[in-house]
Amino acid sequence: MATASKSRFSQDERRRNADHVSFLKHKKFRWLWIALLLCVVTGLGYALIDQEPRPNGGSWYGYTLGTIGLGLIIWLSLLGIRKRNISTGRWSLKAWTSAHVYLGLALIVVGTLHTGFQIGWNVHTLAYILMLIVIITGIYGVIVYATLPSSLSTNRKEMTRAQMLDALTALDRQLESAAQPLDRDKSNLVISALGQDVFYGGALARLTGAYPGCATSRALKSFPETNGGLAAEERVRTLLTKRADQLDQIRRQLRIRALLEIWLFIHIPATIALLAALLAHVVSVFYYW
Repeated sequence: MATASKSRFSQDERRRNADHVSFLKHKKFRWLWIALLLCVVTGLGYALIDQEPRPNGGSWYGYTLGTIGLGLIIWLSLLGIRKRNISTGRWSLKAWTSAHVYLGLALIVVGTLHTGFQIGWNVHTLAYILMLIVIITGIYGVIVYATLPSSLSTNRKEMTRAQMLDALTALDRQLESAAQPLDRDKSNLVISALGQDVFYGGALARLTGAYPGCATSRALKSFPETNGGLAAEERVRTLLTKRADQLDQIRRQLRIRALLEIWLFIHIPATIALLAALLAHVVSVFYYW
């Protein structure tokens, strides 16, 4: 009984340790080595074939690589469906994602050798270019998901998005009250800052983090730091500074999330377009065979 309990404990401990390993390092980089082996084998095969002209998509070796590449692309495109089914073991989501990344990179070699380095204005080259776009955006996705979540967590400071907005709303109430004694021009600047949409600026502003039309920054410039100034203006300046800091936190959060998600707006449509181009590629190949 004790031995069985100890065995179960060891299995649970190994499982917990495995859960903390990045999908890139899954099973000691198993899929990286498999992908490298695929690249080496296909590369050597292409280099050692003694024929002129060199193998291209229309040769027997080109058909072989094309079949491998087509199978990989279809399988890789199923990751989105796979994510909806949680399981463990050999084909856990982590294992599938690791294979998705490394075999996707291997496609650069397989696909390029399949073309025989022959590029033209046709549906075959279109499929190749779309494949590269999908892979490049996928590389970007891997990089940002490996680096940005920690920045997202740090910026949050244990606050949810709702709590950030609540903190801004509380500052706005204080500012609205503090601005009452000000002259009309300065009061209007504060009102303009309070009335500006927190999420103004659109997608470009979120991605770049640049908000040149920020009414809060403009209002803050009208309240220079002075010694012995009016108490009301000092109070408003302090609150505007806090509001600017709170806006910076919210906007950094929006920017990090935008950087995490923007690649999907290219990666997924490009994948769909790639599948369509591949269908046209395969049909045309067999039609003119």
